Amino acid sequence: METKWLEDFVSLAETRSFSRSAQLRHVTQPAFSRRIQALEAWAGTDLVDRSSYPTRLTPAGETLYAQSLEMLQALQSTRAMLRGHASAGQDVIEFAVPHTLAFTFFPAWMSSLREKFGPIKSRLIALNVHDAVMRLMEGSCDLLIAYHHAAQPLQLDADRYEVVTLGQETLAPYCRPNGAGEAQFRLPGRPAQPLPYLGYAPGAYLGQVTDHLLKGAGTAIHLDRVYETDMAEGLKVMALEGHGIAFLPYSAVKKELRAHKLVSPVPPDLGGLEITMDVRAYRERPTGKHVPKGTAQSLWNFLVNEGGAASLLKD
Repeated sequence: METKWLEDFVSLAETRSFSRSAQLRHVTQPAFSRRIQALEAWAGTDLVDRSSYPTRLTPAGETLYAQSLEMLQALQSTRAMLRGHASAGQDVIEFAVPHTLAFTFFPAWMSSLREKFGPIKSRLIALNVHDAVMRLMEGSCDLLIAYHHAAQPLQLDADRYEVVTLGQETLAPYCRPNGAGEAQFRLPGRPAQPLPYLGYAPGAYLGQVTDHLLKGAGTAIHLDRVYETDMAEGLKVMALEGHGIAFLPYSAVKKELRAHKLVSPVPPDLGGLEITMDVRAYRERPTGKHVPKGTAQSLWNFLVNEGGAASLLKD
């Protein structure tokens, strides 16, 4: 039995909706359902009454729900104590950052901060989006940096967390050029001959944004998923090797675009195949129980006053 199954089950018990819980847990609904079924197999009994809507728990499910809350709270408290032994000093700011932003945005942003804010000591914790958000919710980081799009908002309580926009990022398709310097693959493809597609793994945040982009495209796009991973850097490497088309953040490919190692597969008459996201910083609002580090508070004040301090420049 995995603790994430209990977290899934608690979410389902509180939302009473498989689809809503899958969205909150950043996984596909089939994957979420399989995890609930795996928990039921471990428990040896049905936990969910699937004959009713909204979803209801069985008596056994109600018992496990109460026990799950206690177990998860105890585990989180224990983990917080263990992390306390290795916690950063008061002058070190801890950032929880999804992998893609850790590779692309964060290094350049830190350089800009040092120029405008001054010397800064930092600890980067690179995670998937869900775990990065959990770090913030558990109080295990000072700031969370993440992408934001209105179609895929992070589920963070505005009364508990505050946010500042750091810049914007564009997500668009790219592929390797052929010997003539033109795109090796040309969108939109054809039904009988779909183009090889390098996609994000189910549940990946950028994959959900890409799906939203493709669904809203004015022209039918014909793609054949031949590879997937949850990291944009992994997709970029495959695209550079000529394995297909990948939808990537501009900051991840700007050097390759300048060197003409990657190009756009979108013809001029197609258009509409890019989407703009915010890059945002989140932190827990200061309260009597939660007092931020002095350095983290100074940085936050600077970001708020400077409107994010540094944007993603398309140089």
